[in-house]
Amino acid sequence: LGWVNLPAGLQVLTHPYVLAASGFMCFVEFFTDKVPGVDSLMDTVQTFIRIPAGAILAASVFGEASTAAMVAAAILGGTLAAGSHFTKAGSRVVINTSPEPFSNWAASFSEELAVGTVLWLAFAHPLAALVVLVLLIALMIWLLPKVWRMVRGGVRRVLHWVESPVRNAPADRTNYE
Repeated sequence: LGWVNLPAGLQVLTHPYVLAASGFMCFVEFFTDKVPGVDSLMDTVQTFIRIPAGAILAASVFGEASTAAMVAAAILGGTLAAGSHFTKAGSRVVINTSPEPFSNWAASFSEELAVGTVLWLAFAHPLAALVVLVLLIALMIWLLPKVWRMVRGGVRRVLHWVESPVRNAPADRTNYE
């Protein structure tokens, strides 16, 4: 479409196969993101896609530049991808424990609105998009430890319930007549 001039290392992103695969994954994500449990399963699978992709994309920006710059970019890109991925995945685990059915839909549509807004800002007002990006990174840094504590607490409660002696005790065969 010619909207953005990509660095040489990122030209592969314009290939029809890459665009088709990305579009298909967005389509799948749009629907699976709204089903409690299924979204967490998809987040688990995408752990092995999002983080390496973030590292590779960041390193690719430098193309033929120095190896040190590529490695530094890969480390930063992978770290940002991991942070955003685990914040999203962890918050979805917390949301999935909510007893009402609408929080998943609200979270999913909010994420989609945020992505659309930031993309629009990136094209229309790049400096504003940069400010929003910095604020979102700060929010992620603040939120990730809290989400992680909630997920760990939930896992501990489930393990405690599974290992509970009352739950695992043999049934009482006493006749109460």
